Amino acid sequence: MTTSHQRPPRSRDLRIGLLGSYGGYNIGDEAILQCVLGCLRGHRPTARLIVFSREAEHTRAHQPMADEVVDWEGVPQKQVTDVLSSLDLLVLGGGGILYDGEARRYLKLVRAAQARGVRTFAYAVGAGPLREPDDREAVRGVLADMDEVVVRDEESRLVLEEVGVERDIVVTADPALLLPPEPFTAEMMRQEGVPPHARLVGMSVREPGRAAEKLDEGDYHALLADVADFLVRRLDAHVVFMPMERHDVRHAHAVLSRMTAPDRGRILHSAYTPGQVLGLMSHLDLVVGMRLHFLMFAALSGLPVLPLPYAGKVFDFARRLGAPALVGVAREQVGLLLAEVDRLWDEFPQRRVDLGARVRALRELAAETCARCGALLDEMDRAGQEDAGGGRGVTEEAGDDDPAADAAVPASQGAPLLSPAPHSGDGALRGGGAGQEA
Repeated sequence: MTTSHQRPPRSRDLRIGLLGSYGGYNIGDEAILQCVLGCLRGHRPTARLIVFSREAEHTRAHQPMADEVVDWEGVPQKQVTDVLSSLDLLVLGGGGILYDGEARRYLKLVRAAQARGVRTFAYAVGAGPLREPDDREAVRGVLADMDEVVVRDEESRLVLEEVGVERDIVVTADPALLLPPEPFTAEMMRQEGVPPHARLVGMSVREPGRAAEKLDEGDYHALLADVADFLVRRLDAHVVFMPMERHDVRHAHAVLSRMTAPDRGRILHSAYTPGQVLGLMSHLDLVVGMRLHFLMFAALSGLPVLPLPYAGKVFDFARRLGAPALVGVAREQVGLLLAEVDRLWDEFPQRRVDLGARVRALRELAAETCARCGALLDEMDRAGQEDAGGGRGVTEEAGDDDPAADAAVPASQGAPLLSPAPHSGDGALRGGGAGQEA
């Protein structure tokens, strides 16, 4: 890795930074953060874990494994670079953060860390679309100098190769595949107005945006309404819409308004943790949806899953599951889509074993990312011991000769995160521009 200066030998617990689309904008991103924190805590129980967040107060309240949380948007650059200078390792990702308009912003911080001698690791990131010259240049330059680059799907590797990244790229799977479930109780279902003992179909819709540029709102709202009505009739089911971020609520209402049986639909309005959304799956019988992590949670729960691929990452996940996957989400596909739903329901008892095996394989790949990051930490420990043996004593405190020792999280960033995530009420959904889904 190219750096501007050599860091002095380490004689303290590791300081590890995490940088991603964190701060409560998207349940999938929060699931990723929880799993990456758990990985790092498992490998280094005494390390200080520092999250760079887009909404620090939310992260402090909902991620109890983080020791410090730092705002990195809308604050003086020196505050952020001081914290970067104090790190031993910066973990980028996971999630879909390398895309037009955003890649250069994240990679600016990664490059600043590299320039200060900080090791850097890309943790199962997603990439694409990448068409903007500035973003492509940033990706080519910064990823070349990272200690390791791990992506979560084959689509992301192909995007990076097309951009011109010339280095080894490891493909694993999304970190959220290792998320532990939390209870989603019968009382919570009652409060949401979901009828007990009914057959339930989960549905996930999303807003158009940079991650789904070609979606026509009216077109896909009508398509999903047709699917929902078909499931009501075919299965005598109720449809439960689960927003994965705030803007999804409006689009769920738009689909519900186009249904011929809107009384058989419910939109969940309370805010929930990622683990609770995973727990919700225990109440469902089938899932149809667009949001990647909603589909992922359904697959983890052994449900029949019909992905609606609006982007390459969803198509890639469908392929890896062996699930039926159409190309795109367009109204003219309604006949094909309804046939796929019908076939999925009828054939799922025979597909269940295969789905379970595929999900186990994906979980093993997700765990491989964690193991690779742990191997880098082991390598850093060995290098630190060798440096200490040849120079400073291992018991010496970092002092005036270590400029990073004086760098601290500014007082304005608040206290370390102390409280666990609430099980309802505040939840994991927040307002503001959500950007790309994880």
